[in-house]
Amino acid sequence: MGVWQSYRLRVRRKRWRYRAFLKRRELSLFSDHTRAIGRKDILLFSTLRNEKVRLPYFLKYYRDLGVNHFLIVDNDSTDGSREYLAQQPDVTLWTTGASYRKSRFGVDWLNFLQVKYGHGHWCLTVDPDEFFIYPFCDTRPIRALTDWLDNSGLRSFSAMLLDMYPKGPIDSQTYVEGQDPFEIANWFDSGNYTITRNGFYGNLWIQGGPRARAFFADDPEASPALNKIPLVKWDRSYAYASSTHALLPRGLNLVYDNWGGEKASGCLLHAKFLNTFSQKAAEELERGEHYAGGREYHSYRQKIADNPDLWCKWSEKYINWRQLEILGLMSKGNWA
Repeated sequence: MGVWQSYRLRVRRKRWRYRAFLKRRELSLFSDHTRAIGRKDILLFSTLRNEKVRLPYFLKYYRDLGVNHFLIVDNDSTDGSREYLAQQPDVTLWTTGASYRKSRFGVDWLNFLQVKYGHGHWCLTVDPDEFFIYPFCDTRPIRALTDWLDNSGLRSFSAMLLDMYPKGPIDSQTYVEGQDPFEIANWFDSGNYTITRNGFYGNLWIQGGPRARAFFADDPEASPALNKIPLVKWDRSYAYASSTHALLPRGLNLVYDNWGGEKASGCLLHAKFLNTFSQKAAEELERGEHYAGGREYHSYRQKIADNPDLWCKWSEKYINWRQLEILGLMSKGNWA
């Protein structure tokens, strides 16, 4: 990396951190339990709107995994999400009615909270429909992973976003509050992925899966990015640059081995495609707060109206993390 590129990245990181500092004014503390955060606690950060039906299982899943405290921004929910979260003793909640789009899709808000509360902690940043899995997650808590990362001198851990969907029309089964979403959405694409490298940030760029196949068949390069770096040993000098797709400093994005080996990595099981999806897509189209004027949601609306079934003859039913490792979608690397 040249001197000029290094300078540009440094300036960009300072800009994102300054934006986050300014955007703190948009956040109102609604329920504060930060005094309960211990020095070595594992923290989860998230931004959401109208996700009440998902929250009971989301919180249970991550509590069972070993997350100690949740720091959540509620973006003007009207479905009771705010009131539900305020009742949870391990959740600290902020509310805002400000623009999700103008906060860089919530990144500025979370960057500020991570600087203020995340320094020195392992921090997991996920959406309410994303469920983190990693090697041995069925037998080892997340602290076993972070301890191994600490001992290995690693500061970040990648996870590919794996879109999950049901067999049959998306709206044919009703998801109920508290239910494991993967009782319904338990199929995924085992192939159909492309990987390129971003020369500026140094991260891998992954696209494909059912969204590229079904919603962006005519323009696969416009399909959503599936590369994520959700788990980071946070330092107050860090900043997410683009959702959780890329971080600064640039070295945090180098979550792969250039010499042919494989670093350990995980997946984020993405429970987007439930019967709640159509209503959510319509709401987000009306709000116009998503990337590129909601282009992604326009594609969703058209496809769901034509044929709401994402299953195809190449779909594979999810079993466990070992299956995903065999398929090359995640890796235990040298973590034994």
